[in-house]
Amino acid sequence: QVQLVESGGGSVQPGGSLRLSCAASRSIFSIFSIYPVGWYRQAPGKQRDLVAQITRGGTATYVDSVKGRFTISRDNAKNMVSLQMSSLKFEDTAVYYCNVHGPNRDYWGQGTQVTVSS
Repeated sequence: QVQLVESGGGSVQPGGSLRLSCAASRSIFSIFSIYPVGWYRQAPGKQRDLVAQITRGGTATYVDSVKGRFTISRDNAKNMVSLQMSSLKFEDTAVYYCNVHGPNRDYWGQGTQVTVSS
């Protein structure tokens, strides 16, 4: 029943880079390709916040704290959305989730842990 799967998380030092990927299952290919896909993150004890979002046509938006450092992109042929993270800060430490708001429900991945520490 898992229809979105995140990968690419790990531990990095401040200033490092990491690339996250979100892959959609075949059952939601159409939804994934039509509706905006977003990356959210949640640190312990804090709410889950939208970090970046990309539309069907490739228009990207970002939360102010990651502008200039993160880049969201999509590969429609592979049914995948990626988040390239650079110049990472300890404040970026969180579990990162992929999400798409479908017509009848929200779809969430299981999350992938990103830890930035020295």
